[in-house]
Amino acid sequence: MSTSNLQYAYPAQPVRWWFLVLGFGAVAFLLMTWRWGGTVEDSLAYFNAARYLRGEIPASELRAPFPYRLLVPAVASKLPGDLRHAFAGLNWALVTASACMAVAAGRRVCLGERQALFAGLIMLVSLPTFWYAPYLLVDPGSVCARSAFVLAVLSGQPWLAALAAVMGTAVREENILLLVWLIAARRIALVHGLAALAIAAGWLVAVRWWLIPGLPSYTWVPNMWTVRHALGDVPSLLSLAGCAGLVVPLAIAGWRRAPAQVRPLASLILLMALPGLYAAASVRIDGRIIWGLYPFLIPFAVSAIGNKAVSKLKN
Repeated sequence: MSTSNLQYAYPAQPVRWWFLVLGFGAVAFLLMTWRWGGTVEDSLAYFNAARYLRGEIPASELRAPFPYRLLVPAVASKLPGDLRHAFAGLNWALVTASACMAVAAGRRVCLGERQALFAGLIMLVSLPTFWYAPYLLVDPGSVCARSAFVLAVLSGQPWLAALAAVMGTAVREENILLLVWLIAARRIALVHGLAALAIAAGWLVAVRWWLIPGLPSYTWVPNMWTVRHALGDVPSLLSLAGCAGLVVPLAIAGWRRAPAQVRPLASLILLMALPGLYAAASVRIDGRIIWGLYPFLIPFAVSAIGNKAVSKLKN
């Protein structure tokens, strides 16, 4: 059965979004509550950035490059109440939103309600949600922006994709590559794409030299010692394997069977893996490099599930 005939195998059903949001939110909270608002290493640096924006600490206590990833700490700093709980609550909302957008993207892929729900579940019920999301990191914001980007691309909305990419760049600088892909893949008019790229680049320059100036410089240079250390770091390797988990094998299974509108995301996966690989050769690596690819991998994974279900119906 061809992909175009999926609609006959799966009659479209309306998604009960309020039920979905409440359910996903409850599951995310249960998974994150064990270390709600934790601060270790990177997360402490992001927490200090939010504290600086609230005027609680001087700029001398900030550590580059983490304060340059400003958007999530800035939003957290404006929320009422205890900063630690506000930051954690923001990340909880971002994790929930990412799962909901995975469901919406799944509907674009397979048109099956159960398969789309599965897309949200593998985004949500995963090692990253349990192990990384409870800490005060900006990764939930980056994953959310990437999920919005994928949903916009699959929906044929280049302006929304560009907006998601600009917002994602304000969360983590490597998300500017989303705009590079959008332009290179001719998903957006060149003038409009270049305008969005200029806005994103202008934000990075403004943060680095105007909003948070004067931090000690830092350099990440690939070296063999870091690579050898990474290959011998058992906890990091286990986190990579755990985050790859179900998503990567299913994405490989659905790689060639994905609908036409999903297949261009393959080049996006390769492009967005490059910053993580560079960081792995320069500093360290952990499962967050895989987590950041979830929005691009899950449409392929859901394609595999959808096609298997269609084959059973056909037989």
